[in-house]
Amino acid sequence: MVVVGAGQAGLAAAFHLRRTGFEPDRDFVVLDHSPGPGGAWQFRWPSLTYGKVHGMHALPGMELTGADPARPSSEVIGAYFTAYERAFGLRVRRPVDVRAVREGRDGRLLVETSAGSWATRALINATGTWDRPFWPRYPGQESFRGRQLHTAQYPGPEEFAGQRVIVVGGGASGTQHLLEIAPYAAATTWVTRRPPVFREGPFDEDAGRAAVALVEERVRRGLPPRSVVSVTGLPLNDAIRQGLADGVLDRRPMFDRIVPEGVAWADGRRVTADVILWATGFRAAIDHLAPLKLREPGGGIRMEGTRVAADPRIHLVGYGPSASTIGANRAGHAAVRDIRRLLAGGPVAA
Repeated sequence: MVVVGAGQAGLAAAFHLRRTGFEPDRDFVVLDHSPGPGGAWQFRWPSLTYGKVHGMHALPGMELTGADPARPSSEVIGAYFTAYERAFGLRVRRPVDVRAVREGRDGRLLVETSAGSWATRALINATGTWDRPFWPRYPGQESFRGRQLHTAQYPGPEEFAGQRVIVVGGGASGTQHLLEIAPYAAATTWVTRRPPVFREGPFDEDAGRAAVALVEERVRRGLPPRSVVSVTGLPLNDAIRQGLADGVLDRRPMFDRIVPEGVAWADGRRVTADVILWATGFRAAIDHLAPLKLREPGGGIRMEGTRVAADPRIHLVGYGPSASTIGANRAGHAAVRDIRRLLAGGPVAA
């Protein structure tokens, strides 16, 4: 078997493979294109300290304890993933770029990589989204004389000192960027396609299941997944309340075009800017699966649990409804359970 990706979902899957008797190198390999352990966390901006991380669940079998909340999350979680790989002897191969997955011989898949090729009876794809930042296209974008960057390139708030910054995006990253940048910037403007939805009160287990079910329904129909946060709304915590009171989170509707000195709306309004920061999310990094032609007419991959409906050899973990740390843990377990049935020649779960 081949596991592609060693973030939360990939390591959870590898853990459950080992737990059920499969041996690294002999029975399965874990391939990761990153330079070191930590998944996408190792690339997060320094101001995202561990204390600011929401909903980080421990990997199965080993808790994350005693972490300094003031330490960058990239360091805390990178060290935790390193210790986890060693504790369970997962022997991740890196850096390895998976270039394509094709139909092979004798019913196997052929996984082509920068380190050679593997033939496998089953594939667990856990490549996440970090490598596919989504950049919307707007008229005049190439004419902008300032700087444009995406959340994936966010360096921390100090770099925006004295600048006029437009943040585009209504998710958690957009609000966090605004709240961090505002004390340093000369001015900030918040722009979103839809009015933001703030969630009052606790987000309990029933609400979480309902949100995941909405995302799951999309992938079951072969539509591109939406993020879980897109259906849960933004938590109305103390920082958000203060940002609303201070006017930092004073949202404007999406502009119609970009001009050399900033952005403009059809009604004649303009905002001058030095920087446009696109906090517009990510898409699933699954281009290497393109040779298998798994996409449905709706643009997504139709799923049954973690399993690709069109090909039971392939499981996507950390995709759609499992694109959260706790969801990735559960998906890794579910994928291994299904793959054991597949390899044993029995029926897979519906």
